[in-house]
Amino acid sequence: MAFLNGELDEKIYMQQPDGFVIDGQEGKVCKLLKSIYGLKQAPKQWHEKFDRTLTSTGFIINEADRCVYYRHGGAKMLYYACMWMTYSFLYKH
Repeated sequence: MAFLNGELDEKIYMQQPDGFVIDGQEGKVCKLLKSIYGLKQAPKQWHEKFDRTLTSTGFIINEADRCVYYRHGGAKMLYYACMWMTYSFLYKH
């Protein structure tokens, strides 16, 4: 489901899905507003949104592994966020 949240930077059109074609409008296409699963751009778009969200809240990207983020939360508090494939995890230490 994560890939459904990716923002698109370009215009992408697709054929009308089976069952959604209106009689007399078979030649029309659908313009995508959000990324969909199976789209080649989906993983990249999802990672960019995940990155923007975390960095805007004070997380710093780990340069050794760009899927791991960390943020100091004050007195001996350290937060880690990790994205693995389409899953994300938050850990407080």
